[in-house]
Amino acid sequence: MTEHTGSDATFGPLSKVVVEDATDAGVAGDRPALLPALLTPSALGLLVIVTLAVFADFFAPYGMAEINPADSLAPPSRDHLMGTDLFGRDVFSRVIYGGRLSLIIGFTAASIAAVLGVLMGVSAGYFRGVTDGVTMRIMDILLAFPSTLMAIVIVAVLGPSTINMILAVGIASSPGYARLVRSLALSLRHQEYVVAAQLTGCRPWTIIFRHVLPNLRNSVIVYATLDIATVILIAAGLGFLGLGTRPPAAEWGLMVADGRETLEIAWWVTFFPGLAILLTTFCIYSFGEQLATVLDPK
Repeated sequence: MTEHTGSDATFGPLSKVVVEDATDAGVAGDRPALLPALLTPSALGLLVIVTLAVFADFFAPYGMAEINPADSLAPPSRDHLMGTDLFGRDVFSRVIYGGRLSLIIGFTAASIAAVLGVLMGVSAGYFRGVTDGVTMRIMDILLAFPSTLMAIVIVAVLGPSTINMILAVGIASSPGYARLVRSLALSLRHQEYVVAAQLTGCRPWTIIFRHVLPNLRNSVIVYATLDIATVILIAAGLGFLGLGTRPPAAEWGLMVADGRETLEIAWWVTFFPGLAILLTTFCIYSFGEQLATVLDPK
């Protein structure tokens, strides 16, 4: 229980309001239950993927762009666990380096989407009126198009590059956060502790940051975790279409595209980057579902 004391005595009984601090209770209750979710096979698999990506310089046996024409399209072997591509580059090393870039793209784009979506959603849900109407109509327009198509349009306007791809995917993914946060903010704005804070003269954005957003934390974390996998898939699709990272950088979607011409004689050039996308997104989705049962059981 947290004691909130109003500074103006004219509010009478409201000058001393006892509020149940849902955030503190949630943190205390989540810690023991979170441990099983962190020990699931999906969480451990995701840990391995992240470790390989972060320490790619240590685990990769060859450089990301190290070329060896003599080993062009060499099949998987002891020297090259996943074979080599057309330029003799080690596929295993490039998959590891590509994981680093793909995860950076996923986390960064999801963070941009979360910040934009949460701010727009909480503004619409708390202030209502014109703010709600204008914000949600913009979100409805964005939601009228698939996220991948919207990202393609934005990248086509800005030009293909890693940064533009991150911005495009982040913007295209933000409406989902906005609609989720708006629906939650609509219910929270009528809670007693929010009404009490309003009557004691707290500013709207102070109420939002102190009382509304902390109680949206768990739902946003779960949604963002699942969204990272979606973002990685969209980014891989853009890379496959040549609208994302430019060669010779290693990015999973781009690597899958590079192997199309030699697919019949060198299946491994396309197969292993595609397998990395599949395993990573599966682990993230599965881990997100585990988090949902712990942090957001409703």
